[in-house]
Amino acid sequence: MKKDIFKIANQILKSRLIVGTGKYKNFIQTAKAVKASGADMVTVAVRRVNILDKKKPILMDYLDPKKIKYLPNTAGCFSSDEALRTLRLAREMGGWKIVKLEVLGDKKTLYPDMIETIKSTKILVKEGFKVLVYCTDDPLLAKKLEDLGASAIMPLASPIGSGLGIQNKINISLIVKQSKVPVIVDAGIGTASDATIAMELGCDGVLINSAIAKAKDPILMANSFKNSVISGRQSFLAGRMKKSNFASASSPIKGLI
Repeated sequence: MKKDIFKIANQILKSRLIVGTGKYKNFIQTAKAVKASGADMVTVAVRRVNILDKKKPILMDYLDPKKIKYLPNTAGCFSSDEALRTLRLAREMGGWKIVKLEVLGDKKTLYPDMIETIKSTKILVKEGFKVLVYCTDDPLLAKKLEDLGASAIMPLASPIGSGLGIQNKINISLIVKQSKVPVIVDAGIGTASDATIAMELGCDGVLINSAIAKAKDPILMANSFKNSVISGRQSFLAGRMKKSNFASASSPIKGLI
C-alpha cells in the first residue's frame, strides 16, 4: 500500500489535524489540548496571541516551535491591507513564510470576503509566501485561488464558531475532486463526527479550534478529534460500499439447508 503522506507546501505533517490556539482558558490548557490532539501544526492569530512580548505569558513557552509548526493567520482582518500587513509582520518577526490567509467580510457572519481574499492571495504568492486560504465553499472560487498559487484551499464547513458542521457536502466534494493542492476544511466543525465526515469526503485535513476549546473537557475532545480524523481518513482510503435502494443479504443463499 502506498504511504499516505500529508504535505503542505514543503512541510510534511504526521497528523491531518491542525489545531487553533485561541479561546482556551490559558496557555497551559492550550498546550495540553494540542498534545492530546496529536497535531504537529497549530494556527496562531498574529494580532491576538502573544508570541513575542516576554513581559507577558508567551505561547512559545508552552508550545515549542521546534516541535510544533506554527501557522500564523490573519484572524480579525477585514481588508486586504490589514491581512497583508499582518503576514508581512509575521514574516519579519518569526521568519514564517507558510501562512494562513483569512479576510473577513463582516463581523456578524465572519464569512470570507472573496474579492479581498483573491486580491491578497495574488500579492502574497508574488512575495514568496506559501498561502493556505480560508474561503467559501464555492468550487469556482476555490479553483481560482489554486490557479493563483494557493498552497492549500480551506473551505468553510459553516460559519466560524457555529458548530453546525458541514452544510454543503456536495460543494466540498467538488472542491476535493478538482484540487491538486490540499483541501483542509476550516470553520464550523462542532464535534468529532463532523471531522470524520470531512475526511470521508476526501479532504486532506481539518482545522479545529472552537469545537475543542469550547468543549466541557477540551483535552478529551482534542483526543476525540485525533481519533476521528484518523478513522475518517482510513474510511476514505478503504473505499465505502456502494449505496443501493434495495436490500442485499449479507449471508450467501448457496448451500442453504
